[in-house]
Amino acid sequence: MKKSICILGTLDTKGREIEYMRQIIEGRGLDTVIIDTGVMGKAYCEAHYTRGMVAKAAGHDIDELVKQGTREHASPIMANGATTIAKDLLAQGKMHAILSVGGTQGTSLSAKVMRELPIGFPKIMVSTMASGDTSGFVDIKDFTMMFSVADIMGLNKLTRVILANAAGAAIGMAETEIPKQETSKPTIAVTTVGITTACAMKAIEILEENGFEPVIFHTVGSGGRAMEHLVEEGFINGVLDISVIELVHHQTGCMFDAGPGRLTAAGRKGIPQVVIPGSVSVLVFIPHDAMPASMKDRQQVAHTPQVLDVRCSHEEQVAVGVEMGAKLSAAQGKTKVFVPMKGFDSYSNEGNVLWNKEADEAFVQAFKDNLRKDIPFEVVDMDINDEQFAVLITNALIKMMRE
Repeated sequence: MKKSICILGTLDTKGREIEYMRQIIEGRGLDTVIIDTGVMGKAYCEAHYTRGMVAKAAGHDIDELVKQGTREHASPIMANGATTIAKDLLAQGKMHAILSVGGTQGTSLSAKVMRELPIGFPKIMVSTMASGDTSGFVDIKDFTMMFSVADIMGLNKLTRVILANAAGAAIGMAETEIPKQETSKPTIAVTTVGITTACAMKAIEILEENGFEPVIFHTVGSGGRAMEHLVEEGFINGVLDISVIELVHHQTGCMFDAGPGRLTAAGRKGIPQVVIPGSVSVLVFIPHDAMPASMKDRQQVAHTPQVLDVRCSHEEQVAVGVEMGAKLSAAQGKTKVFVPMKGFDSYSNEGNVLWNKEADEAFVQAFKDNLRKDIPFEVVDMDINDEQFAVLITNALIKMMRE
């Protein structure tokens, strides 16, 4: 079947560049589908889906948008219309990759569309905004951002190369056939950060030996959100939640914040989950001097020359214990909690630099007091990274899955 690449963009400001990429793609024997999200100026080239069609798909009239006179007003509406069209093309098998170019507003618009497309579908965004923090555009979806280096305003010997490379990347992604693997293996989400890695690695080994397919999520904010999203989508059959560092980061406004939805999806979907308070006592700051001066007297350790790990306060630990108890109490499926009292991570283990027995005990009490009484809560005299602890928690989840 002939593959087709959707080119998304504003033909009034990026028409020359879009037409250039269309020629490259069609020159390689693929089809293109152009969606015009421009509003203010005249379209440089023809579109398969005109701006009027895009606006209509969002329930608006293009003439009314033009009368409003601002791209700020029109942009989210055009994004909604383009999303509807792109999803329809995908459902009909008429789109095998999506490619866009843009500056600040164009990137925001196209990124919104790409975030609505499924993980695994090829997405490429050529942008002036791709050098720096792109999390606001990408969030938890798997699209590629390519820095345009020069502004995307016309064709020259630099922009031609960048745009040709982007078109070539879209062609390669669209034409790549992923080897099909027929598998009935249940998929298990495993969460971890560096300071709980030993536990996760042993758990993965046991899961694979027992016929499960683990998918690992790095709980640095985006990882936890991605895991919760995939649970909601039905991609995940069970959860081994080893690292919940994102919960305390959400409470304290630190960088690994995964939002209020963390630790909720598995319970809502009713799938088996085993939860461990791994790394729940640690705040992370990058670089070191990002740590507030008010925390300078806390226990701390340099994880790397750029990354500083700081011990949570007694009050922060209690607060996250209350939150975990409340969230898990709403679970509709099988749930078990295991607490490794000799250490929640490789820095907070007994006698180590972030060890604080009193805070750990207060956390455990708050957690238990706020947890539904019929949910098993097992306190274990082990360090989270003890091999036998990994065996214990993984076998518990396997038993729940098989029941």
